[in-house]
Amino acid sequence: MPKMKSHSGMTDRIKVTGRGKLLRRQAHRKAGAAFASTPVQSSRYHRRHTGDVVVAKADTKRIKKLLGR
Repeated sequence: MPKMKSHSGMTDRIKVTGRGKLLRRQAHRKAGAAFASTPVQSSRYHRRHTGDVVVAKADTKRIKKLLGR
């Protein structure tokens, strides 16, 4: 039986906490030139979309499989 390979793209995007929770980056967060050229969204909007968020319970099983856990 061959070994399970983890999805390398998923290992870059997801972080596993000490208790086994999965953290992901928040969506709608632009950086660099895209951030500077968007006067549509306020700085408050960008600030609220910073940091990591816990992955939804419905997605954890699928993501853990991709991580090889």
